[in-house]
Amino acid sequence: MANTPQGRTAPASLAVPAASPVLDPVALHGEAINACAMATYYTRKGNHAGAARKTVQALAALRRLAALRSLDGADVCARPSTQGGAA
Repeated sequence: MANTPQGRTAPASLAVPAASPVLDPVALHGEAINACAMATYYTRKGNHAGAARKTVQALAALRRLAALRSLDGADVCARPSTQGGAA
């Protein structure tokens, strides 16, 4: 149980531990986008150490996304479309 700012207790979060990789491509993409945005923010504020840390996190998310893509064996964008087009 964790204390909230209001003083009540709430159940502990069910967050994924840092050691286990996230295998959801949408979550990995969002993680990379967020880390890049935070790196930009930190750079503008002059916090270069924070920017470097967030850049490393973004690159790690992109690497996991690339590894997941290679595990799937095919690129979603490369699949032939069944909508529209000539017969």
